Amino acid sequence: MSRTKDPKKISSVVGAMCQSLGLTEAYEQYKTLQIWNSVVGEAIAGATSIERFTGGQLFIRVKNPSWRMELNFRKQDIRNKLNAALERPIVEEIIFK
Repeated sequence: MSRTKDPKKISSVVGAMCQSLGLTEAYEQYKTLQIWNSVVGEAIAGATSIERFTGGQLFIRVKNPSWRMELNFRKQDIRNKLNAALERPIVEEIIFK
């Protein structure tokens, strides 16, 4: 195996590998879960935890009802920010529980 002069980030290698294996959707879901905290900010990230992401639906567990109410008001904005960060409309719906 020969070495290359320009090393690549593991994230770009994994992305290309997943695409070649036909796991593009799974990789996009994983990427969504990884950027949640940076997109929503520290306060919201501290009050939430991700349950799962399947079929375009992102299920988020919220610590208390008042946060859930606030996040339901911000749902559209959060969804738009997530999709903008992913550069594709992957998140169709966010469900706060």
